[in-house]
Amino acid sequence: MANVTIHSSPAAAAEYAANLGDDPTTRAPLVTGGHDFASVTDKVIDLNLRRPTRGWYIGFACSLALLSLLLITIAYMLVTGVGVWGNNNTVGWGFDIINFVFWVGIGHAGTLISAILFLLRQNWRTGVNRFAEAMTIFAVMCAGIFPALHVGRVWLIYWLAPYPDQMAMWPQARSPLLWDVFAVTTYALVSTMFWYVGMIPDLATLRDRTKKRIAQLVYGILAMGWNGSNRHWVRFERAYLLLAALATPLVLSVHSVVSFDFAVSSLPGWHATIFPPYFVAGAVFGGFAMVLVLAVPARQWLGLKDLITMRHLENMCKIMLGTGLIVAYAYAVEFFTAWYSHHHYEQFVFLNRAVGPYAWAFWVMVACNVAIPQLLWFKKMRTNVWVILAVAVCVNIGMWFERFVIVVTSLHRDFMPSAWAMFTPTWVDLGMFAGSFGLFFTLFLLFCRFLPVVAMAEVKTIMPAAHPKHGPDRYDYQPDPDTEPPLRRGHWWT
Repeated sequence: MANVTIHSSPAAAAEYAANLGDDPTTRAPLVTGGHDFASVTDKVIDLNLRRPTRGWYIGFACSLALLSLLLITIAYMLVTGVGVWGNNNTVGWGFDIINFVFWVGIGHAGTLISAILFLLRQNWRTGVNRFAEAMTIFAVMCAGIFPALHVGRVWLIYWLAPYPDQMAMWPQARSPLLWDVFAVTTYALVSTMFWYVGMIPDLATLRDRTKKRIAQLVYGILAMGWNGSNRHWVRFERAYLLLAALATPLVLSVHSVVSFDFAVSSLPGWHATIFPPYFVAGAVFGGFAMVLVLAVPARQWLGLKDLITMRHLENMCKIMLGTGLIVAYAYAVEFFTAWYSHHHYEQFVFLNRAVGPYAWAFWVMVACNVAIPQLLWFKKMRTNVWVILAVAVCVNIGMWFERFVIVVTSLHRDFMPSAWAMFTPTWVDLGMFAGSFGLFFTLFLLFCRFLPVVAMAEVKTIMPAAHPKHGPDRYDYQPDPDTEPPLRRGHWWT
């Protein structure tokens, strides 16, 4: 007989089923619905084997439309030149660098969920780590577009590579832009390997479940001969642990290197030693917001409420609240440093941000990143999916405006008033920015269609059937109240 938890009241039973209980003597369940190994596999695999819903086609069509806009604006820019952007002699960096930093930051939450929380043995990560990792890779792909385009002559970008040639032209190793190349490329490679290695057992399940010959061939190649033997599991877990250890420093280093694009300059508003931790906290802040933007609709439309529970969403809200407080502290420290320095240029830059011509952008940033996230202090707000989604969207808006404020307001009024100029984005700037979302959501929808959205093999490890000698109260899974779910005999990965 399976252990069954009986609740004293319907309200307690409902709270338990929603896994929102705060009883410190028991762990909240991370899988609800009375699932066993087989039903978890069926629920996740069914998303890949069945015909997509009408909503998926509508979303994919909208994403393709935005992706087409991106391709059109890129083609127009390559034919005409970077003069079609809103950049000018004073504001030499515009939407290209703003969007680059924004998308690189979005990708940080995936690595943090997958690597750092794995090393800290936080079992709640298993429900959301797979599509958070996918989000990381897709965000880095979106980010990589803008540095490649902002060089102007994209067809000569290979000149930036350190190779010997007759021109004797080598990259400037002291430039933080070159550091970006190595940091972001390393981050993309390690994140992709981490994502792929963790997916191998699930790809083998897809290989064995699909009926289409082409799909069997593709999934079979990607599964690399996985058969679930003890030797395979030992090597898999060892490789996964090593990749997690490699990916963890990248969470801190990549956005620190990106912040050096600004911090190593001598420009007021940029020359600040707080930028590396400030950028890392902001990246995790915005990244978790994007994970929530994806998770809230996904669990509803894909029927994953039993695997991505309110406990998962609440935990991510708590992390977002914590990193948001760090970002708010960084905003305050920036103004304090400018005041304490008695450096009139530095003081003017921050005063100009708050009351100058771009003050509207600054206060949008403060409202979205500082004021609105304070709603997450309240449990009722953290457990309301509409509030969670609204706050997450506002945080993403605020994080984009943060990059806008850092780049534009520090450049448009520099040391000489005669050189002051305003930055106004053109339709090409706006089209590329909107189109980057088209690329992101197109890749994400294709991922949901053809690859397992939830890490089935990892979710099963936190279920009681994986620990038959212990009661369910000792682990992160408990059956629904008054239910006795059957356990399937046989291999637990199928």
